[in-house]
Amino acid sequence: MKQRAKVLALAVLAASAVSIGLAAAAQQAVPDAPTPQAAPALPGVKGTIVPGRGTTGNTPSQSSSSTEAQPAAPKPAAPATPPPTRVDTFQTAAPDEGAGAIPRLVVNVNFVEVPVIVKDPKGNGVAGLTWRDFEIYENNVRQQLRLFSVDPAPLSIGFVIDQSLPSNVMEKVNQSMGAIQGALTPYDEAALFTYTNGAKEWTGFTGGQSSRLPAVLALAQATGTDPQVPFTSGPFGGCSIVKNGGCVDPNVQQGGSTGNPDFIKLPKEIHTLNDAILQAAKELSTRPKERRRIIYVVSDGKEYGSKASWKEVVRYLQTNKIAVYATVVGDSARWGEGWLDRFHLPFEMYNNILFKYTSMTGGDMDAEGGTSGMEKSYAKIAAEARNQYTLGYLSHESIYDGKYRAIDVRVGRPNLTVTAKPGYYPSAQDYK
Repeated sequence: MKQRAKVLALAVLAASAVSIGLAAAAQQAVPDAPTPQAAPALPGVKGTIVPGRGTTGNTPSQSSSSTEAQPAAPKPAAPATPPPTRVDTFQTAAPDEGAGAIPRLVVNVNFVEVPVIVKDPKGNGVAGLTWRDFEIYENNVRQQLRLFSVDPAPLSIGFVIDQSLPSNVMEKVNQSMGAIQGALTPYDEAALFTYTNGAKEWTGFTGGQSSRLPAVLALAQATGTDPQVPFTSGPFGGCSIVKNGGCVDPNVQQGGSTGNPDFIKLPKEIHTLNDAILQAAKELSTRPKERRRIIYVVSDGKEYGSKASWKEVVRYLQTNKIAVYATVVGDSARWGEGWLDRFHLPFEMYNNILFKYTSMTGGDMDAEGGTSGMEKSYAKIAAEARNQYTLGYLSHESIYDGKYRAIDVRVGRPNLTVTAKPGYYPSAQDYK
């Protein structure tokens, strides 16, 4: 009996131990709930935030503990005084910079692009300027630069050759035309126009290094025109039909409408330069926006007989972002005489109107009298048109008014000449 009781007692103890172990295992399998944690403080905010009242600041205990925990750091040594630099407080962020030989420009609805030429007192181009050196104003309001690029741009050039030049000058121009293609790169494209009494397009835009361009330049050569002498008599000076002692048609009467036989009747010269530039501009307006649109004129600058006025043509050029460059030849290329030719007498022919086109569109002009000078001028001006500083900004003016907007580009360095277009007209095609 005693032995059986001992066995029962051991069994009861074993069962209770097993039940206690199972309960402990079950209790350990259930994880404890996470302890509540305070929300992390916002960056740059000290103290707690009370709705409607903002932050309350640090408590005295926090501030005292923080000061005790963090010892005062030693003051750094004063740096050396840097050299004085030009500080621009208006614009601190750098504009986007072009990259690659042919930058891709993203044009916004009111984005304005301004090519700029900077020269020193000797007429040489100035390189190495940064965006910090430029300031640009539109209608006397400074604009923030959104684009700054020094990358060369591909050119779309409309060459305009004057065939109403004197024969001796025209011969030199014909000899120099073979160097036109040498001033172009494979990225460029060119079209050819000529004019005497009216403009003529010889070819549309073709590759700058294509075999088509030199062939067309050879075909476009002309003999020029020689000035006629005034006349007071002869078959062109009088009239064959007379009534009551006078000509029936006063237009062919000696002396014109004055009826004075001693009046010298000058032959009229026709130089339709305005019409030729306008026709080239219409073709250029269809070229892609990322290309730089250029009209290159080889002429003495005389203008008479065009249907379009120079003011109308200049407005069209400014609206379509076209710059006019020129190589002036003939009498207008002579020192002193070329400057006097810029003055225009009322009711008379323009002796040199090219300087107006170049100054109003941001282009440049070179005067050359010999064949070698003309050939060098082609390469010089083409390189100048291709390698410019390109500035861009977002205009603050309305994009729908269509009014003229004046532009003023300034460089913060002395004795430098800045050439840029003085203004523009907004166009609907810019806001597609």
